[in-house]
Amino acid sequence: MARAPASSRKVAGLGFLPDEARHGFLIDIPKGSAADAMICITEHRGDDLDQLGARTVAPPSPNDPALRVIIDRTRWLALAPAFWDEANRRLRANGLPIAKFQKNPAKPVPIHPSLGKELCVLCWAVESAPPDDIPNALKNWEALAPEERWWLYTMTVATTGQAMQKGIGWRKALRAALADNPFVKGEGLSPKTRRELLGHGQLSLAL
Repeated sequence: MARAPASSRKVAGLGFLPDEARHGFLIDIPKGSAADAMICITEHRGDDLDQLGARTVAPPSPNDPALRVIIDRTRWLALAPAFWDEANRRLRANGLPIAKFQKNPAKPVPIHPSLGKELCVLCWAVESAPPDDIPNALKNWEALAPEERWWLYTMTVATTGQAMQKGIGWRKALRAALADNPFVKGEGLSPKTRRELLGHGQLSLAL
């Protein structure tokens, strides 16, 4: 069946296509401005996608297997606007409407699965890092191709993908490579670090 023109495709949140999606993420941002309030990112599939983002959802429990990220508002606000800019650039290139970043959206924000994976990689890299390291992590993350970010997500979620599995395995490696690794202007990650982090495999996904 032919895909509908981009202009007629229903889009919610940040690139989420409710009539087409089999997979997606949800960003739950608590009300208010408390710096220690926790933003949650969950991953959803199948029937769990029904009305994703359109319904009121209770915050997930810390050990919910669908919960990928718990990150405090201070770190979230340091990384989210730059991520939103990158996501909107990609959405625009794919003929999809962009979404303005909001500090306090009225309801959870559904997000395209490819973008959700990339956001998780960025959040995992800085979830325990000093806030001063976040600009460095953003530059290193931006230097990665989307396919590399997807691959990193796949490797990480296979072993340490639940929100509370911080500081071990691939989560620890992401922080070392993105947040702790110095950014060299015009180069991004050093070739040696890139080889060590990425190995030789990649995935091919849309958007």
